Amino acid sequence: MPIVIAPVNVLLKITKLVLDDRTKKHMENLGITVNGSIEVVSRSGGSVICLVKQGRLALDRNIATRILVTEAKEEIC
Repeated sequence: MPIVIAPVNVLLKITKLVLDDRTKKHMENLGITVNGSIEVVSRSGGSVICLVKQGRLALDRNIATRILVTEAKEEIC
């Protein structure tokens, strides 16, 4: 599911980044990597505020719809 419709305050595992190479590299530099963990803190009008590696990150709707996640079964390191 895209992170834009993911549940709030649930640990998620990033399964796929459907982004161009430049944007994908930028997201990886921010800590958003495939098999990494992420948590949606809040959502408003399609924009998403996420918790990534103890930091908060705001994603606009265009990017948030292209980050695919699943619910994590356990803590991801």
